[in-house]
This record gives sequence, structure tokens and C-alpha cells, in this order.
Amino acid sequence: MNQETLQQGVHLTFYCHLRARHDGMLLSEWLLEQAKRHGLGGGSVFRAIAGFGRHGVLHEEQFFELADDLPIKIEFLLREEQAEMLLQLVREANVDATYARHPASFAVLGAT
Repeated sequence: MNQETLQQGVHLTFYCHLRARHDGMLLSEWLLEQAKRHGLGGGSVFRAIAGFGRHGVLHEEQFFELADDLPIKIEFLLREEQAEMLLQLVREANVDATYARHPASFAVLGAT
């Protein structure tokens, strides 16, 4: 029987557009690659169907010309020190993105 170990950490979410790029890569791929390279566990990318950001431009799936630049979010569940490491990498790389950081409790269910 697997015993869950509840961990305290950070739910770190970055927001950008689907086509946003950094260092020649899609920003979402760059963020995932940085996390993987530094052993920070897993991350996920989610695409929105509509949204607008700090520039006030509405992007919706129904508008053909804007459909390829929909808002996305890239999420990570990390320990505090891992979140700080990732944020420092992003700062040092001068990435243009918005992020949110929330306290989180998380555990793995099932076999590990």
C-alpha cells in the first residue's frame, strides 16, 4: 500500500501567448526545457479558448487571424527552492511573461 506524503510548495503559473518565443524556441517549450534540465519535476501547458492580457488585445479561438496566438499558461508544482530557481532562470534570461505564484499542497497518488 502506497502512503501519500503531502508536500508543501508553490503552484507557479506563467502566462503568455501561444506564439511567444524566447531564445529561438516557443516560450512554453523553453520553460519546460529549463525545468527539465534543472530536475524540477513536471510542468504542463494549457491553451485558452479566449483571453486578453496587459496590452488589452482580445484573442479568441473563433477569430481565424488570432487563433494561432491564443493565451496559454504553463504550470508547475514545485518546492519553494525549486520555484525560486526557476524564477531566477527566467529573470536572468530576461523573459517577457507574466506569472502567478500560490502556496500549494500536493502529493502523488498510486505507485511511484
